[in-house]
Amino acid sequence: MGVMDEAEARKKTMIRVREFDVERDLRAVEVLERRCQVGLSGDQGPDAAVADHDGGAERKKTRSRKKKKRGMSLYVEQIGDPFARVRHAADYVMLVAEYGEEEEVVGVIKSCTRMVSRGKKRQSFSSSKQYVKVACLLGLRVSPSHRRLGIATELVRRAESWCAARGAVYATIATTASNAASLSLFAGRFAYAPFRRPVFLGHPVHRHRVRVPGAHRVLRLPPPLAAAAYAALLPSATAEFLPADLPALLAHKLTLGTYLAIERGPDPALPLSFALLSVWDATRSLRLRLGGAPTILRASLAAARALDRHAPWLQVPSVPDIFRPFGTYLLYGLRMSGPEGPALLRSLCKHAHNVARKNPACAVLAADLGPDDPAVAAVPHWPKFSCDEDVWCIKKLGAATAVNGNAGNDNEDDWTTSPPAGVLFVDPREF
Repeated sequence: MGVMDEAEARKKTMIRVREFDVERDLRAVEVLERRCQVGLSGDQGPDAAVADHDGGAERKKTRSRKKKKRGMSLYVEQIGDPFARVRHAADYVMLVAEYGEEEEVVGVIKSCTRMVSRGKKRQSFSSSKQYVKVACLLGLRVSPSHRRLGIATELVRRAESWCAARGAVYATIATTASNAASLSLFAGRFAYAPFRRPVFLGHPVHRHRVRVPGAHRVLRLPPPLAAAAYAALLPSATAEFLPADLPALLAHKLTLGTYLAIERGPDPALPLSFALLSVWDATRSLRLRLGGAPTILRASLAAARALDRHAPWLQVPSVPDIFRPFGTYLLYGLRMSGPEGPALLRSLCKHAHNVARKNPACAVLAADLGPDDPAVAAVPHWPKFSCDEDVWCIKKLGAATAVNGNAGNDNEDDWTTSPPAGVLFVDPREF
């Protein structure tokens, strides 16, 4: 064994990966999270081999810096429950890495498995091939003082093994195009393939109610009816990463409602138009902050807020203080149809704004959509809160077997090389 091989062997013996223990590790993981500066899709440090999952492949998910025009960046931090982004899955785990004789916690990763659609057209009366068990690797963090020691590699390897043992056929992660270290780790060392490129759209919430056109009617659907609507309008054969437990998501306490917009007195000679979306309250699990803003922008927004406070009758659409941590509502399941579909979807976004303005903790409405989704052009968004840098990557787990029946029956073709199915569903639980 050469000198280099001996050094690598010593490094590996210094790394111990085990499951997270709340009483033992919570404080250490919180400190680690603060030490890692994070943006929307991965650790932003220059050495950081970090990724995150935001809806089917590893956002929301730890998250690297999203670069903006004029040097502005949007940062995100998790709050509250450390398992918030994986707890809703049937199987989930958090792994921590200790290093050295002091057994210092220097790395962490979250993983879960879930059944999702892969946009595969039905080939028989059985729907078994339309859903596949996918592993989601989220929240990879490595202490800045312990990078380039193989810690991220060992965490990812152990997380993949854990998910494969539970029947996952594919593993997914998300990072950003500018996060070279993350791409090098996953696409290089672990052979993940760049897969999908969702677009993140955000819009500020101001204190004044916005008007929904009188020609549009907004209806709130109860969860069973919402599930039936999505089953008809968003079949698994046309959508990727649609969760098999969508009814549970729609009935979740953090789904504030599913809303349908229709025309009042539609022209019977024209095709029926409608729009549909659901709203998820993410204010309890994460905070965002806009950094790197020029002084003139900060001053102008502060002046607008001051004017709005002293002269509310002017109805100035002042933007909240986005330079301090703020919460967000996530819009998901956005669908529209018919000639008035885009206008109806904009009305639903206005309605969601009016819902959000009642919560002082919410400053932004956000949505993740596929780049070719027609809804991208219809959803109101502010460029400073939006970007197209997300990169979802995917890998077929060679060790995965048919442990859970349908999970392993996917040998006909390889999802990693298939073209987009049409609709990219981003699960808000994993943002």
